Amino acid sequence: MRKIRTHQDIIILFVQELLFSLFRLPNTTSEEEVKMMTLKQICIALVLLTLVLAACSPAASSEKPALPGEPVYTEADKGMPPAAPAGDEGYGVDNSAYRSSTGQAVERLVVKTANLSIVVADPGTTMEAIARMAEEMGGFVVSSNIYKTQTDRGVEVPQAQITVRVPAERLTEALTMIRDQVEDPLEDILSDNVSGEDITETYVNLQSRLTNLEQAEEQLREIMASATRPEDVLNIFNQLTSVRGEIEVLKGQIQYYEQAAALSSVSVTLVAQEGVTPLSIGGWRPAGVARNAVQALIDTLQFLAGAAIWLVILVLPVFLVIFIPLRLIWVGLRRWQASRRARRSAPPPAATPPPAAT
Repeated sequence: MRKIRTHQDIIILFVQELLFSLFRLPNTTSEEEVKMMTLKQICIALVLLTLVLAACSPAASSEKPALPGEPVYTEADKGMPPAAPAGDEGYGVDNSAYRSSTGQAVERLVVKTANLSIVVADPGTTMEAIARMAEEMGGFVVSSNIYKTQTDRGVEVPQAQITVRVPAERLTEALTMIRDQVEDPLEDILSDNVSGEDITETYVNLQSRLTNLEQAEEQLREIMASATRPEDVLNIFNQLTSVRGEIEVLKGQIQYYEQAAALSSVSVTLVAQEGVTPLSIGGWRPAGVARNAVQALIDTLQFLAGAAIWLVILVLPVFLVIFIPLRLIWVGLRRWQASRRARRSAPPPAATPPPAAT
């Protein structure tokens, strides 16, 4: 008996038995019934033959099944990547750079930074209050500095700078508490700037690279476990060490971005009131008058510079375009008139005397 090894053999045997049963003539003597039965059998046979050819065509182009004792070759052994399992499309090494494109929700990471410059009565005391506020909110002080500066009148006044980090969700509350340190928000807040940087794309790319390197590390460990030659083990160990170093660097960058997004930076410059109070004499402020005079001088210089630009770019070319042709015409007319007057004032030529008779 022939040994059946594949489902194609089973299908072929089944079709053979079916064809044998179909082409067996019925026990009848009617010639018309025999013809009708034969026609039906031929149609059914053609349909079955078409189905068999369609089912066996992929098998003809593929490899034959391995016999017992023969080595089995997989796609990976031929240098071809194995087929991806169902449901894993889009998660390969090359397609994992942007996980958000696959439909996975990614929380946005935004690094917020605030910079303020305010006028306070005592910069040192205010700096200590801001430091306590940051610690109570769960943040910390990055740097603080207090020093003295001189005003235009030669008076030494204290000034301080402090940078703190506070939780991002409490940044608005921290800025409100800092602004409350001034007496007059309209006059004493010299500058107030809050900015944000979206680092979501960079963060997702780092996560994807980390995943790829971790998969490569796992594969290298498996290869190293099955390696037998010492030189192969040493080569794989060097590659594994390099990959592990890159993994640690990526983890450090990811942690830095996470902490930067979780804690917002607030930098505050504290200026003493003595350093910004203008000189006042009987209600008259020379500084204000001088500022207005300087502003008027700047406006005048701007007007003169604008007029000079208009003169050079517009007026001068138009004047040259009009003046040069008119000048040429005028010079031509003068020369024509001069030549005409010269011809009129010239004496008539002397008459030639007749020749003497001989």
